[in-house]
Amino acid sequence: MYPEHLTTPMEKDLTDYGFRALKSSEEVAQLLDKKEGTTLVVVNSVCGCAAGNCRPGVKLAAQHAKTPDNMVTVFAGVDKGAVDAARGYMLPYPASSPSIGLFKDGQLIHFLERHHIEGNTAETIAANLKMAFDKFC
Repeated sequence: MYPEHLTTPMEKDLTDYGFRALKSSEEVAQLLDKKEGTTLVVVNSVCGCAAGNCRPGVKLAAQHAKTPDNMVTVFAGVDKGAVDAARGYMLPYPASSPSIGLFKDGQLIHFLERHHIEGNTAETIAANLKMAFDKFC
């Protein structure tokens, strides 16, 4: 587990853009079990591709004309219960951080694994998410 004082700025990088940080499995379940609306879940991470590609990409996508009803984040290596719960909803995809899942009415409908994020630009990630937002939101 990473010390929260080291990861707080990385979490704030998303919460400053309208993402809500979920800290427990109960918060994740409460949101995704509602089975209504659209929710973007970002599994945040301390790795370089989260800093250079994932967070900048989702922040660009969050400025799109169409966005999900909810935008949330859980932090791998910090919020274990929340991350484990979110990953449970992201099955059958293997655990991956960072990763990004878009849910509609409680069902995972679009997913970016680490290998889709690592090596891509923030603009490419944002374009991918914007297409998903246009289609599903």
